[in-house]
Amino acid sequence: MTHLGVIGGGGWLAGALLRPVLTDRIIKPADLVLSSRSGNISGFEAWPGVHMTTDNAILVDASDVILLSIRPADIEALELDLRGRFVISVMAGVTVEEISDRFGAQRIVRAMPNACAEQRLSFTPWFATQDVRRSELDFVRRFFAASGREHVISGEYELDYFTALTGSGAAFPALMADAMIRHAIESGIDPDTADIAVRQLFLGAATQMAGIAQTPADIVELFMEYRGTTAAGLSAMVEADLAHAVFRGLTAARRKAQRAD
Repeated sequence: MTHLGVIGGGGWLAGALLRPVLTDRIIKPADLVLSSRSGNISGFEAWPGVHMTTDNAILVDASDVILLSIRPADIEALELDLRGRFVISVMAGVTVEEISDRFGAQRIVRAMPNACAEQRLSFTPWFATQDVRRSELDFVRRFFAASGREHVISGEYELDYFTALTGSGAAFPALMADAMIRHAIESGIDPDTADIAVRQLFLGAATQMAGIAQTPADIVELFMEYRGTTAAGLSAMVEADLAHAVFRGLTAARRKAQRAD
């Protein structure tokens, strides 16, 4: 049996990850302990057996797997002995070396889910230290697969990049969607209609790209070959160097991830 303790269990990310896991019965409510400053965490009313506490030491004693789901800056206030525990961290920018040095853990997984987890659409890359047991690797796969697509990466260094690229969830696509909505409104479209239209466009586009063999570059080239209205728009965006703006944004996000606080 896996007894899971979640430090930072009152945060949005913990809730987004745990509700699909509970729904799929990967963890039983009675085997889950959440800690928070208040000890009273909402969002788990459907699972009254979940335990809640303000004492992290009690949580650690009751758990064989510890999930660290707190802001990186809050790690300074944690005084825990995690020797012999299997630790999963979803903290940005906190390395396995730091976790091991601070808490004494040797069996560690670092992962980077995003805000789409509750909709079961997160992309979650993860990295495991060599000491992690096969049964624990299997648990990690099932745990993160409940909230989307999990993917093992070859090195911890990649997590900083994925923190920038996919850890953003809907944020970067939302920036483009907002620009499209504002342009539609300025062109005389009713704001509610513009909002509905663009949301549906992004939903359809994401679903289509996820289900076809062609790459995004292939899709762009296909529309460019038609030389129609979409090609005119794409050509103008290429001339404006949209790719350069995206590259700058991802570079800035990666730099921030490397010194997350």
